[in-house]
Amino acid sequence: MDIFTGSIDERLNAVNKLLNMESNFDIIQRNLTIGSKKVVIFVINGFLNSDLCERIIEYFYNAGANGMPHDLQDFMNKCVPFADAKPVDSEQSFKDAVLSGLTCFMIEGYNEIISLDIRQFPSRSVEEPDKDKVLRGSRDGFVESLIPNTALVRRRIRDEDLVFETQKAGRSSRTDLAIGYMKGRVKETVIEKVMDRIKNIDADSLTMNQESLAEAVFPGHWYNPFPKFKYTERPDTAAACLLEGSVIILVDNSPSAMIIPTSLFDIIEDANDYYFPPITGTYLRLTRMLTNLLALFITPVFLMFIENPEWIPRGFDFIMIKDDINVNPLIQFLILELAVDGLKMASVNTPSMLSTPLSVVAAIVFGDYTVQSGWFNSEIMLYMAFVAVANYTQSNMELGYALKFSRIMLLILTNFFGVWGFVAGTVVILCALMFNKTFTGRGYLYPLLPFNGIQLLKRFLRVSLKTNEKLQQ
Repeated sequence: MDIFTGSIDERLNAVNKLLNMESNFDIIQRNLTIGSKKVVIFVINGFLNSDLCERIIEYFYNAGANGMPHDLQDFMNKCVPFADAKPVDSEQSFKDAVLSGLTCFMIEGYNEIISLDIRQFPSRSVEEPDKDKVLRGSRDGFVESLIPNTALVRRRIRDEDLVFETQKAGRSSRTDLAIGYMKGRVKETVIEKVMDRIKNIDADSLTMNQESLAEAVFPGHWYNPFPKFKYTERPDTAAACLLEGSVIILVDNSPSAMIIPTSLFDIIEDANDYYFPPITGTYLRLTRMLTNLLALFITPVFLMFIENPEWIPRGFDFIMIKDDINVNPLIQFLILELAVDGLKMASVNTPSMLSTPLSVVAAIVFGDYTVQSGWFNSEIMLYMAFVAVANYTQSNMELGYALKFSRIMLLILTNFFGVWGFVAGTVVILCALMFNKTFTGRGYLYPLLPFNGIQLLKRFLRVSLKTNEKLQQ
């Protein structure tokens, strides 16, 4: 006995066992009689759009008064004038439909079950993301629902070549994914590779949304911290990447898009670069790159100068530590690196009404008392304060932590091996960048390696729209 054969009561008993209806209070079962036919509705409470469902049932009653059509497809054409209606012909498809929020109708006389997409997801407003803010530009952002996210991209790209294909991942979660790309602008081999990887996911669920997807589909080396993907919560950024030939992956319950393939220069780019004139955008981009380089090397170089004061150029003697050094500078740097992350986690978990008092207390304790107590020197506090602020010049958190881990490695090697340790650490960082491949196998430092002069120039200089189109041609 299954849900498609037998009498309506036998099919209903099979559904009750299939969905474990006796234990699930939030799965609604509503029995109706339309004309001389029995109709049973199955839907998840919380996903039901009551107004639309009421209008659909009204059409059903009108059809029942005039006589129900004998063919299911004829019934859907006449009685379902709106909403996405599809017949369900397998138990797995039925389970996926109900548990994903679709409204399913079992009608006596029809072996197949009708699924209607009249879902109404609980969702927050489409507001600007806290992390990817811009000084000028659109103020909308992705939300946790898949359909509104695809609509935000469609609103910006009104082209028939924009394609969104759906997939499901996870044996238990059955998470919905949307893979978006522009036909003719992305290689077919890339699309096939992405689809094959997603179809072959061997995971019970995507608990952490896109991070779980990345670990299941695109596994990488744990010892290389540099990110292989770019994440964005901005629809305008996702649309721009699609037009440039990238692929975006939207995961249900996640308010961000995964962009592939991605190089280091793509990750460094920011939406602010494109909402200002070319000269201003170029200035912002170069400033961000320079700040990231300084954040990586400023503390290891300062530590190297502390150990070799004779290397300090004439006129820069003021950078040396004037007070007594009670704690090894390396220990000071490492403690402050941990303290900065500790303050970040504290700010995330602190109620908004207490965030300001906490910031004041942290500034007083770490900025004044720690120096007076002799634990830290003011010069080291100054450079670590610059590093802490510099981490926020780019929006990619994965890249920020990759630079942090590289900086800690440089500090340790420089402290124990001097200038040779600094050189060795720099070589290790360069090797991590050079041998880190993107999803398509293209170099992580493209267009530097392999070299492409025109594309490399575009990564450093923000060109106008017309100039960019000429360079692409």
